[in-house]
Amino acid sequence: MSNSILHNLSIILERIENACIKYGRNPSEVRLLLATKTVSPENIKIAIQAGQTLIGENKVQEVKEKFEGLKDIAHEKHFIGNLQTNKIKDVLKYGVTCIESVDRIDLAEKLHQRLLSENKTMDVFIQVNTSAEESKFGVAPEQAIALIEQVAQFETIRIKGLMTIGLFSAEAEKVRPCFKLLKSIQQQATALNLPNVDMRELSMGMSGDLEKAIAEGATIVRVGTAIFGQRIYPDSHYWNESKQQ
Repeated sequence: MSNSILHNLSIILERIENACIKYGRNPSEVRLLLATKTVSPENIKIAIQAGQTLIGENKVQEVKEKFEGLKDIAHEKHFIGNLQTNKIKDVLKYGVTCIESVDRIDLAEKLHQRLLSENKTMDVFIQVNTSAEESKFGVAPEQAIALIEQVAQFETIRIKGLMTIGLFSAEAEKVRPCFKLLKSIQQQATALNLPNVDMRELSMGMSGDLEKAIAEGATIVRVGTAIFGQRIYPDSHYWNESKQQ
């Protein structure tokens, strides 16, 4: 397993570097985030020890379960799944350094209240639904700037960028307008010069479309199965689970 993870990792890193060269980006501007849902701490450690220290979890339960297994190895942990307000305390407790999935004001308010009570701050990205697919979370693009302005009022929350999950399509070119849209929102938000907003990061692109994302300005690409192998559960288990909650 170790060899296959390292082999897969080298392929993804080479793709990222080649895309940066092709589209005139500095490779140091683009980070790989290891999407580690259903991946064991042992396998995550293989990639971390190879120098890839940024991981992303989709489920609070997995953040908790893997905490002990990963606490002795230096890494950075983002939360990239839909976050329910009653799970905020666990995200803060178990070492998450950035929440990439802030997409509504009630979540930001509750996060701010909890951060105040614990005398902490938190980096966040605003998640935007750039594909207009109902199965996706994220603020509607036309409401993104208003949400950014609202969240910027909370002094405990540092808005560091935007995140999107592009259109599910076998054709990478169909996804590209989603990435262009996120870049456009970033530029609009930056022009406002809001407090607590340093809109440098664009988290977009996965294994099927990372080249197009890099072409449009991605600074973080999220890759899981192409490195760690197929998951135990189908994607639908993750994308649709919380729509009724």
